[in-house]
Amino acid sequence: QVQLVESGGGLVQAGGSRRLSCAASGGTFSSYAMGWFRQAPGKERDFVATINWSGGTTYYADSVKGRFTISRDNAKNTLYLQMNSLKPEDTAVYYCAARPRSYGSSLNVEYPYWGQGTQVTVSS
Repeated sequence: QVQLVESGGGLVQAGGSRRLSCAASGGTFSSYAMGWFRQAPGKERDFVATINWSGGTTYYADSVKGRFTISRDNAKNTLYLQMNSLKPEDTAVYYCAARPRSYGSSLNVEYPYWGQGTQVTVSS
């Protein structure tokens, strides 16, 4: 069973950049497709991006396409989310999640393993 720990959150000004990391342990990282989700106060947890087991296939929510980049380093057991051109509406707790399949999904119910989340706050 894989354990996930996010890091890299914090306060950033609108237009700025931030890179989130998700360190995995306790499983074979390359066996999992991975995803990033986010949850703003009072809202549901929304899909952000997903990446397949090798990193060769990615998929993004329309709201972040062209601004965010998901990537992974299987040798380091780490997932990343590079966030550029940040907007106040990107403010949320960001979660990484693991799916024991080759390819990811935009549905949070498809991911059985979750990290504890990291807060990203974008000031205007």
